[in-house]
Amino acid sequence: MIGDKSDPRKTFGKAVFEEARSNSNIVALSADSGGSSGLGDFKKEFPDRYYEFGIMEQGVLGIASGLAATGRIPVFCAIAPFVTARPFEMFRNDIGYMKQNVKIVGRNSGISYSDLGSTHHSLEDFAIIRMIPGVTVLAPQDPGEITSAVKAMLAMDGPVYMRIGNNPIPELFEAKPFTIGKASVLQEGSDVAIISTGALTGAVLQAAELLRSQGIKPRIIGMPTVNPIDRAAVVDCAKICGCIVTVEEHYVAGGLGTLVQEVVGEEFPVKVKKLGIPHTYATSGPYDELLAYYGLDAAGIAKSVEGFVKG
Repeated sequence: MIGDKSDPRKTFGKAVFEEARSNSNIVALSADSGGSSGLGDFKKEFPDRYYEFGIMEQGVLGIASGLAATGRIPVFCAIAPFVTARPFEMFRNDIGYMKQNVKIVGRNSGISYSDLGSTHHSLEDFAIIRMIPGVTVLAPQDPGEITSAVKAMLAMDGPVYMRIGNNPIPELFEAKPFTIGKASVLQEGSDVAIISTGALTGAVLQAAELLRSQGIKPRIIGMPTVNPIDRAAVVDCAKICGCIVTVEEHYVAGGLGTLVQEVVGEEFPVKVKKLGIPHTYATSGPYDELLAYYGLDAAGIAKSVEGFVKG
């Protein structure tokens, strides 16, 4: 139901479990964190398809590549920086270069592991993983979309990186099939386009209400596929609104905002304002307070967009 909140990790784990019931090639891999990744039911129901390796993420990626070479569909989920930054070379060579059908999921992404600080923040994952040729990068925006994105990534042939957060998130829209590479128009408007991805889309929709109360009519675009980005949707935003704001729980450098700038720079130049985390080591603390500190709550987003439009 719209507005109901769910744990993204449990939602992810349940979706993988349900798909595995009808596809015996799906296997789950863990680096000492399967329970935290929502894979408890998978382990219980399919013990011969669940592999625990301890804290050795680099090795897990190599093993996942080997399993994919035998026709299995490996799903490896762990803390986001530990499946992207720590084993980047293995991700690039064993999975990307070999074009293996492996699904890597980074949980507790962005700053959602807020109290553990910079070592556990994942603010560069879009930037580094999109630089591996042929890897699809997904950031579903609500529980229903996590479920449909899991189905879509397991159905496609090729390497995928999907990031999910840590904190409960609300259902934002009615469930529908997930089409990799396609954005959705969540609200029509022509004063400014706001393109968001991941869990922050909820805050963007709240910010849109604040903006409309100020007489600003934003066009809201949900972009759950970061790479390959929906270029047509970005160009439409540029043509309809003449200016774009991007919102992401990622560094302002290298992520969704940079991709949007690349598209409009090549096809229809307009001003782009990027909202995200400054390119420095983020501070730690309660998650909601961090979002407000970096201007990524509804009030902060609305204030930045209003200043951009009126400026």
